[in-house]
Amino acid sequence: MAIDRRQFLQGAAAAGVGVAYSGLSLAQTNEPIRLGLLTVKTGPLASGGIDMERGLELYMKEHGGMMAGRKVEVIVADTGGVPATALTKTQELVERSKVHVLTGPLAAFEALAIDDYIRAQKMPILSVAAAEDMTQRKPNPWFVRATSSSSQCSHVMAHYCATVLKYKRMILIADDIAYGQEMNAGFQRVFEENGGKVIQKLFPPLTTPEYGSFIAQLKKDADAIFLGFAGSNGFRFIRQLNEFGSAGKMKIVGGMTALDESVLRNMGDEALGIPTVCWYSADLNNPINVKFAPSFRKAYGYDPGYYGAGTYVNAEILNAALVSIGGKAENKDALMAALKKTNVQTARGPVTFDTYGNVVGNIYIRKVERKDGRLVNSVVHTYPDVSQFWKYDPKAFLANPVYSRDWPPAKNLE
Repeated sequence: MAIDRRQFLQGAAAAGVGVAYSGLSLAQTNEPIRLGLLTVKTGPLASGGIDMERGLELYMKEHGGMMAGRKVEVIVADTGGVPATALTKTQELVERSKVHVLTGPLAAFEALAIDDYIRAQKMPILSVAAAEDMTQRKPNPWFVRATSSSSQCSHVMAHYCATVLKYKRMILIADDIAYGQEMNAGFQRVFEENGGKVIQKLFPPLTTPEYGSFIAQLKKDADAIFLGFAGSNGFRFIRQLNEFGSAGKMKIVGGMTALDESVLRNMGDEALGIPTVCWYSADLNNPINVKFAPSFRKAYGYDPGYYGAGTYVNAEILNAALVSIGGKAENKDALMAALKKTNVQTARGPVTFDTYGNVVGNIYIRKVERKDGRLVNSVVHTYPDVSQFWKYDPKAFLANPVYSRDWPPAKNLE
């Protein structure tokens, strides 16, 4: 069987969980809640995908393998970061494993590949992927996202680059996939509306073996370059930038996965000082994260980032929703309604959802620093309660095309 089945056995609930369940009429059944995890364990996105599994695994261990008073069976499927495989694995989880709810997948193009199937099956899913239109022009009623849309964080970084760092001329480079295209487009829009100019855009294929030809094209008179890479590609690009002798000649800023903790642990001093943007940092000082981040580091030897925190936060939200409906995961309509009404403190900070199923929450500007001998994304500024629509009117935002390589139009390329 292609799916890697992982069952977390029933144990005592974590301290405090019993209080949360007090007075609730929980589902009276011996059947476990079956939670399917769509992740990537092979290919260029595997570093993040493995962290997704670890984040969920840690949450379940901390809570005795339980949610809302019921045992949880987690079933893991490796999509390989391939859209067709993502669809096949989703079908196996739903039709063969009979899961009650899904979390994942990792990549925007995977989420788009399973969109129609999720709608047809009416299968609740807490996504990690950032595909814009699944919570915008074509909202999927069975889809909620507690991480970020592709552009949600890049809007913020563009504003910070233009108004705080005072950059005027920038280059954008990202993987040539929906996530990278949407991220760069959102950055371009906000940066140029705040007085900057995007003078060059580059889109290497996701599986580019080396970036030499792209590095050779970089315009030398830009103030900085924005990295919209996923997985280990941001790390690889910076390493090759160093090998080509271009390190230090151009300032670098990163999107939410460019210097994720899953790859930052493999870097050295070349990463120091680089600003990035994300909805999470292992450095966050809130009551949940000051326990989660050290626990993850103790278990796996490095800090959690976007991917590990993504599934951990999803589990926090799923548990809160299940508690509110008495643990009845079989009632899909009630579960989706509860998920969308969630207002809960998590490892990333406070989380609510807009009417389209996308998170409204804090976005953090971070800077790579060395602490206790390791590289960390330290928080230097917080943008509170950021919507996927930034500061735009949602109706006006949705009247425009979805972000892409071609929209908004690039008017300042040189």
